[in-house]
Amino acid sequence: MKAPWLMSIALWAATASAEDSIAVCFNYGCQRQETVRYSDVQLESVRERLAAASNAEGERAAIAVAVGRLYAWAAEQTPIGGDRGGNLADEGREGRMDCIDHSTTADRLLHMIERHGWLRFHRVQDRVLRRRFLVMEHWSAVIEDRTGKRFVVDSWFGGALKPPLLMSLEEWLAGGGEIVE
Repeated sequence: MKAPWLMSIALWAATASAEDSIAVCFNYGCQRQETVRYSDVQLESVRERLAAASNAEGERAAIAVAVGRLYAWAAEQTPIGGDRGGNLADEGREGRMDCIDHSTTADRLLHMIERHGWLRFHRVQDRVLRRRFLVMEHWSAVIEDRTGKRFVVDSWFGGALKPPLLMSLEEWLAGGGEIVE
């Protein structure tokens, strides 16, 4: 019979490696998903970036850079490198991402960061939907600071190879954000 502490270590190791990968959605509406694995070196650079933040504002800036890097590394393993901001510039291209793909993937990236314990000033919230004129819907990932103020982490506007837009949820709900080419 194995010692209980050995089983605990094995369970921890299996869990830790599972947290170093996520499923990336693409081809609109998460029609395709591929697992992306992040190396220890990549994750350490994300951790260092976030650890350097001394307040919530700095952490939001670090989150934008970190999520942008994680997307760029995902583009090395999947076809999402062809994604462009919005939905028109990449129409029909393999790896294209709509707001459902982006918000789902960004949410998964943020949860991975949170599971590692690297967020000190924010926590990840449920994705949010912005609906305008009954037919125009847009999804985004969301974080919340310690005061309860929420911010969108919206990678759809710039595409998979640019850092995501970070703005207050209120501004975003009012129509904030523009396509970056």
